[in-house]
Amino acid sequence: MMYADIVLPLAQPAYTFAVPEGMELRCGDAVAVQFGQRYIYTGIVWRLHGVRPDFKRVKSVGARLYDVPLLDERQMRFWEWMADYYMCTLGEVMRMALPSMAKPRGRSEEEFSAEVFRPRTEQYVVLAEAWRDAGALSAECDRIRRRAPRRCEALEALAAFGDEGRTEDGAIPRRLLDIDGAVLAALRKGGYVDVTERERRAERGGYPRFAPPRLTEVQARAADEIRASWASGVTTHLLRGVTGSGKTEIYMNLMAETLASGGDVLMLVPEIAFTAQLVERMERVFGSRVTAYHSKLTVLRRTETYMRLLHSEGGELVVGTRSALFLPLRRLRMIVVDEEHDPSYKQSDTAPRYNARDCAVVLASTFGGRVLLGSATPSLESYANALWHKYGYSVIEERYGGARQPDIIVSDTMRAVKRGERRSHFNIELIRAMEGALSRGEQVMLFQNRRGFSPFVSCRECGWTMRCPHCNVTLTMHKSSGRMECHYCGYTASVPRTCPQCGTADPAPMGFGTERVEERIAELFPEARVGRLDRDTSTSESAYNRIIKDFESGRSDILVGTQMITKGFDFGRVSVVGILNADNLLNSPDFRSSERAFQLMTQVAGRAGRRQTGGTVVIQTSEPENPVVRWVAAGDYDAMARSQLAERHAFSYPPYSRLVRLTLRDRDAVRLREGAVWLAGALRERFGRRVFGPVAPPVDRVREVFIVQIMLKIESGRPMSRARELLRGCLDRMAGEERLRQINVSVDVDVQ
Repeated sequence: MMYADIVLPLAQPAYTFAVPEGMELRCGDAVAVQFGQRYIYTGIVWRLHGVRPDFKRVKSVGARLYDVPLLDERQMRFWEWMADYYMCTLGEVMRMALPSMAKPRGRSEEEFSAEVFRPRTEQYVVLAEAWRDAGALSAECDRIRRRAPRRCEALEALAAFGDEGRTEDGAIPRRLLDIDGAVLAALRKGGYVDVTERERRAERGGYPRFAPPRLTEVQARAADEIRASWASGVTTHLLRGVTGSGKTEIYMNLMAETLASGGDVLMLVPEIAFTAQLVERMERVFGSRVTAYHSKLTVLRRTETYMRLLHSEGGELVVGTRSALFLPLRRLRMIVVDEEHDPSYKQSDTAPRYNARDCAVVLASTFGGRVLLGSATPSLESYANALWHKYGYSVIEERYGGARQPDIIVSDTMRAVKRGERRSHFNIELIRAMEGALSRGEQVMLFQNRRGFSPFVSCRECGWTMRCPHCNVTLTMHKSSGRMECHYCGYTASVPRTCPQCGTADPAPMGFGTERVEERIAELFPEARVGRLDRDTSTSESAYNRIIKDFESGRSDILVGTQMITKGFDFGRVSVVGILNADNLLNSPDFRSSERAFQLMTQVAGRAGRRQTGGTVVIQTSEPENPVVRWVAAGDYDAMARSQLAERHAFSYPPYSRLVRLTLRDRDAVRLREGAVWLAGALRERFGRRVFGPVAPPVDRVREVFIVQIMLKIESGRPMSRARELLRGCLDRMAGEERLRQINVSVDVDVQ
């Protein structure tokens, strides 16, 4: 009798099931199994053996779900490493890794469908036969131009589209056309175009039509250094290039070589928002080889992508966020991690709490591939690895195409207030720079790292602030909705008209967010068209794309945003960038605050003057002599890195140690405190002075659940495997304590 250890998408260990006589199973196969009394789950066959488990009744494996295994042996090794390193179960990795339709759950096997894969299709557009004659089309455009100018523009664009990208019958992929859905629908209804849905196939056999961009001498030298590094056996290379230096062109040339040899390429980006513009750029070079993958895609689309890649013959280029690490790219030869410093690569809210950048290095090693990390402001961990020769390292100090670095002006907010040179949230230097840019028909980007209208509402008489009843945070005022909102639990309330404590009318909004900045700009520059990019306005992929398209096409003059506007955008007409409140970044109680502030300010400053005309960046701060501000103004990454590395070495912070954070949660505050003290004591028996806490975090109650944290600091060079083993022992002992076992404990390895 054969038995199979099955991993289920639950925070549970693998369970053993009997394999029915005659059923052929392989490791990595997906099967339907009954777990508990009510549900049938999708499970992954992890191990096949002949050892019967100790319990009386052994349930049997149900149906095998797909014609090929969902995982191969290399993916299984990667999952095992992730579960071990980040101290979670294989089931939690499975829950994160597979799209939901690939791991269905039901009450009967009839609810399971093995047919989730469908060929990937896309729309193709071609002029209707009656309008393919140039003269007839020109006359028709003249006739409709006044009443339907956008249709006329679309028809002329279709007629002028070159041969590159067309199919044999002259059809053009919709993705290559800048025609919105409403205009296309009107053209189709009027009989001007034919639109068909066809299977989207990746071009094979080299690149007869799609050539990577030509590199400059500086870029070519960096690309050669990367190739030499990989050839020498150093499989991970760090590319530091100033903003606008053309790192993406280097990526594409190296990708082209990998794809031409039949290998797969994975390009990771930190934010969903960044994928649309990048995918469009990649498709101009690599055509339909390009696949986007992120959480905003529909469940069906993600599942279809996963299942299609299972059957791929290689030569795939996937552009995605951190979840794309789990896709079944069987011939993975190259991983690019763009903006590798970005904290968005760290999954922090649910297990596995992994860092996609670090996992990419392990994944590439598992597949025998290579990794390219790119950033204008690398993380100090990656920079240290380059200094220690664990990674290859290349630097590009000049912008692409001869564009010069922007001029950076540090504007003293306190001085501006004293001199009466501040209007609303803008110092006189920024106002003058904006006036000049708008008068020249150029664009402006303004960065404020808080969304909403005001971070909190306070009574000027007694100091009362409106707080969330379920979380220990103030409510943020959103003027557009007329509501106070909690950004932790989603609780909302009306904006208070009077102070409930002393009765004073109209408590005042304090501080400012992007919504308030947008309102003040309308007062200062009533003729300017303003866009806002934050979580409140980019509620969907289409909403986000509309904001970006409006700014890119010049339909808006000023773009106000949070960190979302710092991510690698290339807008040619932006000549002024304003950082409205650098103090928010500088005064965070975190050992990484200086590094993060430098990275954010440098990244957003890099959006200005990306063409030969140059640009201006105005940093508003009450601390103009702060070292971080001076480093940003000088563009001196090396000075920042040297200073911060020396400080971290003195206090044994990463990269000179590993941090592990244990977060304890419970609705009973007394029991939580008791459990935290018990666990901290047990840890000190094993780790001694490496244990810090327990302490309450800045937000110590969310959704009526209290929170306490304990930190472990493990010196570099100490075996992390032994540390994890000791930590698991302490957690197992705590789980054996009857009063404390109800406390939820989560472990975050390499906390960010």
